[in-house]
Amino acid sequence: MSKLGISVYPNRSKLEDDIEYLYLASKYGFQRIFLSLLSVQDENSLNKFKDIVKLARKLDMEVVADVAPDVFKDLNVDYKDLRVFNDLGLTGIRLDLGFSGNEESIMSFNPYGLKIELNISSGTKYIDNIMSYIPNKDNIIGCHNFYPHKYTGISRKHFTESTKKFKEYGLRTAAFISSNVGTFGPWAINEGLPTLEEHRNLPIEVQAKDFLNTNLIDDVIISNCYASEEEFKTLGNLNRDILTLNVNIIDNLPETERSILFDELHFNRGDVSEYMIRSTQSRVKYKDHNFELINPKNLEKGDIIIESSLYAHYAGEMHIVLKPMLNSGRTSVAGRIVDEEIYLLDHIRPWQKFMLKGKNCE
Repeated sequence: MSKLGISVYPNRSKLEDDIEYLYLASKYGFQRIFLSLLSVQDENSLNKFKDIVKLARKLDMEVVADVAPDVFKDLNVDYKDLRVFNDLGLTGIRLDLGFSGNEESIMSFNPYGLKIELNISSGTKYIDNIMSYIPNKDNIIGCHNFYPHKYTGISRKHFTESTKKFKEYGLRTAAFISSNVGTFGPWAINEGLPTLEEHRNLPIEVQAKDFLNTNLIDDVIISNCYASEEEFKTLGNLNRDILTLNVNIIDNLPETERSILFDELHFNRGDVSEYMIRSTQSRVKYKDHNFELINPKNLEKGDIIIESSLYAHYAGEMHIVLKPMLNSGRTSVAGRIVDEEIYLLDHIRPWQKFMLKGKNCE
């Protein structure tokens, strides 16, 4: 199952605030923590780092720490002996900058079961090179970068191509989403910390839904501090197994139409249309029901329609509009995908399953 995670930056925060943050994250089912050993500059920050790791493990949370070849040098660590990272209580280490390939392969056979997390965002043949050295795949995972500077986040095309390469090897993957209320990350710049540039400034729930909907990302990690309890609650309640879209429905929508929207498992037909997502099973289930014409306005992207009985064979069929269309006078507009989630409609694939969840109408 997909996991949710947070990031903590001990050199830029108070320990008591980080402790409170960990407890809050744990309360809502978060299971991963990203830390950076790159930012440990003195004994005091190292002690804070250790305290956070100790609490995280007590809360049954995994901790992966960002490292680089310089960290190995500073800690006098040989890549063949990762004992120091195990002694710190880490679940794994993330190689922000890697080695030549054979070193990573050797590290994956460490006797402590430490995960070796690789940088997916680099977009090179790095993972192919490591795999050519026959690593212990059980201890190899991947995670994207995050990008604090506006417009520097990666494109969807690059994200898809680089992540697919990891998934082809059967590796677990992660990516970062950005809190809309977080005020800091590892550096002074605060323009959000997403992996995907197009996620910058989107609601955190939409970012998470998008990543999970790609079937390329297993774990989603909040990159900046501090996310709000409301954001934790929203993500904690998220259905991570199936895309669930939030919907505003019209007033006085009949019970049968409500049931079609909210009680059915929908899927997009395989013979896809560029104008609509078609969920057709309801027309079979309710073939003897008379569907009155309701709210026959012209159609805009994001509108949810249920065909009236004036459409004969199609009566009861549910569509989500992808392009503006004229209403023939036989189509009922039952509601609308909330504005911020219309973005997700472009990424629903043929035969993909999805569900709808009601919101109050405005």
